[in-house]
Amino acid sequence: MEEQLLLQISPSDARGSPGKEQQAAGVGILLQIMMLVLSFILGHVLRRHRFYYLPEASASLLIGLIVGGLANISDTETNIRAWFNFHEEFFFLFLLPPIIFQSGFSLSPKPFFSNFGAIVTFAIFGTFIASMVTGVLVYIGGVILLMYKLPFLECLMFGSLISATDPVTVLSIFQELGTDVNLYALVFGESVLNDAMAISLYRTMSLVRSNTSSGQNFFMITVRFIETFFGSMSAGVGVGFISALLFKYAGLDIDNLQNLECCLFVLFPYFSYMLAEGLGLSGIVSILFTGIVMKRYTYSNLSDSSQRFVSSFFHLISSLAETFVFIYMGFDIAMEQHSWTHVGFIFFSILFIGIARAANVFGCAYLVNLVRPANRKIPPKHQKALWYSGLRGAMAFALALQSVHDLPEGHGQTIFTATTAIVVLTVLIIGGSTGTMLEALDVVGDDYDSSLGTGTLGERLEGSNGYIAPSYDEESSSGSRFKMKLKEFHKSTSSFTAIDRNYLTPFFTTQNGDEDEQEELISNSRRARYSGHS
Repeated sequence: MEEQLLLQISPSDARGSPGKEQQAAGVGILLQIMMLVLSFILGHVLRRHRFYYLPEASASLLIGLIVGGLANISDTETNIRAWFNFHEEFFFLFLLPPIIFQSGFSLSPKPFFSNFGAIVTFAIFGTFIASMVTGVLVYIGGVILLMYKLPFLECLMFGSLISATDPVTVLSIFQELGTDVNLYALVFGESVLNDAMAISLYRTMSLVRSNTSSGQNFFMITVRFIETFFGSMSAGVGVGFISALLFKYAGLDIDNLQNLECCLFVLFPYFSYMLAEGLGLSGIVSILFTGIVMKRYTYSNLSDSSQRFVSSFFHLISSLAETFVFIYMGFDIAMEQHSWTHVGFIFFSILFIGIARAANVFGCAYLVNLVRPANRKIPPKHQKALWYSGLRGAMAFALALQSVHDLPEGHGQTIFTATTAIVVLTVLIIGGSTGTMLEALDVVGDDYDSSLGTGTLGERLEGSNGYIAPSYDEESSSGSRFKMKLKEFHKSTSSFTAIDRNYLTPFFTTQNGDEDEQEELISNSRRARYSGHS
């Protein structure tokens, strides 16, 4: 459909003059800017009045749906509509990178890596479980004639793409209401790595489907996935370290070179993303770890004014991209042709996704709690919040749109329509009821409210006294080799912290590594002061 629209507005088309095309482009861009302005103003009003039943993402999606519906009814010109078509390439190459980089750049390394084992379990193993359970249930539902029947591999492709969670709405409400910092770290970390896992699974299943002799290649495909993940991570970390050395020794932190300093800093994330994509790796994983490394090492090598600029710049760009994605998606949902003949497929898909999400969250939480000491176990109310926060968003929508081209006529359209319905329902209904859910589960204001008071999210994460900090004061159960290995892993984690403080930080930054110790002392004294007052 996109190709046909683009052909209709191509310059070579005899029916359209260059002047008319330019006018259509101006009208299309003007409408997009107006919707962005309306979304930001509406979001501000909703936040100011603490109206959490319609979060910003939901409001942006609704604005896109309403404007798209009006454009559809009013029979808007085709060359104007073409500016609102959701193109997967535009999403993956231009809108997604700043969002993912800001996720890594704003991430506080201590809670993320302290919970890294649990996050990886949920994001990698859990996403695999969710996609397989969804795919198998959809296939069984088709076999017993509950819903539209799809081939098994296409069911697995649907399970992979629909397992991509997008809890932008949930996380924003978490920040507004002040939820438990450990829960925030788990939801945030899982969502970032989950996207990369879902994309890799979808591409893997698509590769298996395209190969007739796929049975003998499952092991190699698994190896390829591992190579892709760790290769992407290595590329991102490598680019981050190179940028740290450049800014340390290039001497750019003087007054008349700050523009050059900021320009180079902004270019490195895109370099990391495009490098990974060009090598056939995952740009999402690469730019995520580039963001983490650049915040840890490169950021401190910038001048004060450049630090303020890049922090504000990436926050601004990611906010614009996130809002635009939901508007863009809402408009395209209203304008696209959908196949609503298989309502049963949509209904049972929603049911099966809930079951698969439960298998993911509660199964992985059980495994994580098996090897965690009592003071670090994930409580049931956090598990329920994790299950509830599995919204579907732009990533699932983009992959579903891609499936229209990848799958036969009718199959891809059915998957796309089902995904569209699931995205709209989860963002509007689940997103709107998140505040009520947090209050019902009693996870609002946990931990940090009583100990740290106000402050930025990073400060609250750093100063948390919940189950983030590993503690092994309790005696382990006798004969548990698995727990002993886990202890060794956490010892190696603390060893990495020492290596980071003593070697990496002095080598890649102008700091000497003692600032972290000072921050920790300040945090400890702050907690002691609050506990003394109480």
